[in-house]
Amino acid sequence: MGRRIVVSGGGTGIGLATAESFAADGDRVVIVGRRAEVLRAAAEKINAATGADLVTWTSADLSDPEQTRSAAEFIAADGPVDVVVTNAGGNVAPGNDGTLEGIADQFQRNFSANVLTAVLLTEALLPHLTRPGGRIVHLSSVAALRGPGSYGGTKAHLHVYTYDLAKRLGAEGITANAVAPGYVQDTEFFGERGTPEFIAQQIGQTLTGQPGHPAEIAAAIRYLASPEAAYVTGQVLHINGGAQFGR
Repeated sequence: MGRRIVVSGGGTGIGLATAESFAADGDRVVIVGRRAEVLRAAAEKINAATGADLVTWTSADLSDPEQTRSAAEFIAADGPVDVVVTNAGGNVAPGNDGTLEGIADQFQRNFSANVLTAVLLTEALLPHLTRPGGRIVHLSSVAALRGPGSYGGTKAHLHVYTYDLAKRLGAEGITANAVAPGYVQDTEFFGERGTPEFIAQQIGQTLTGQPGHPAEIAAAIRYLASPEAAYVTGQVLHINGGAQFGR
């Protein structure tokens, strides 16, 4: 029997590729997100591809404590969890109207979408995480190094949270790391902002002249979640084609 994996934001993009990668190894995966119809379709797609009912789902707004608690209870009802991947979020408020109220709303919305969704799910599942051997992987972004402000700041906060978890949990045999992608195509992240000109600009910033792919990010997550990565904790792995050097 494979390990038990939880992937938030697992219905599309990097989260979906991550769930597919774990399921291909025979792991049991629970995908979590706000959109039930998207999660259901993703689970059906993966289960059909693997020929097994390895993927289940539960919908929740993970910035809400009560909904997160209910999701964690649903997940824990089937036993311990081996890996938690927090991928939910995005730049949900890319702009503001210039007023103090608008600026506050922009920062609060991005904080809820990117920090609270990761922190609340992680903390809710910590009592159920395998000891030793548990793995936590947060999805950060190149924006943590270079902005934009409200979104980049939330991703930088995930780095600090990752370091704190690594210190708190290391003695229990649990690792905590983050992956920080640059531009990745075939996701819903940029929406209408993803014009051909914008995409060309993003690719042009890389040293490789190539976009990233969800499967590449999923492979990095899989490594950090593996038993072979037991000596890797408190780290941020930057994957951006050299568009921004890691530090």
